[in-house]
Amino acid sequence: MNKLIVVTAAILAISSPLVVCAMDHDHSGHGMEHKTATAAHEEVVDGVKATFNVQTMAAAMKEMGMEMPKGVKETHHVSVTFKDAKSGNALTEGTVMIKVQNPDKSTQTKDLMGMHGHFGADFELSKSGKYGVMCKFQLKDGKTRQAKFWYQVK
Repeated sequence: MNKLIVVTAAILAISSPLVVCAMDHDHSGHGMEHKTATAAHEEVVDGVKATFNVQTMAAAMKEMGMEMPKGVKETHHVSVTFKDAKSGNALTEGTVMIKVQNPDKSTQTKDLMGMHGHFGADFELSKSGKYGVMCKFQLKDGKTRQAKFWYQVK
């Protein structure tokens, strides 16, 4: 029994630094990235790959080494990155608007601001349930595109 505990502890001691290094290592060189965000939705719309991320405000603020300001009602940062589907080149110029349908059918609509290679805005997703996210965007080519998906808050 003691041998099993020692072997388990040794395996954990050896593997833990590898996991931490893998999580913290970022070769992108793009500065501030959404390391704790997960892709909520991806789709290609008329030659543009749109990748949506949803991150809690607490995680976003912690990632930037900041504390959550008092009185902020927004609970999540919603962001989208656009890339040319063929070349993979980032598309960072344009206008983006997101409308969120809350579980109670009320809505929030915001223009997203361009920041650090993505477009983003903060929304209040404080209630558990299914949120409808509808995005309308017009990039440098002048073509208006739309994407939509459901996001579950538990």
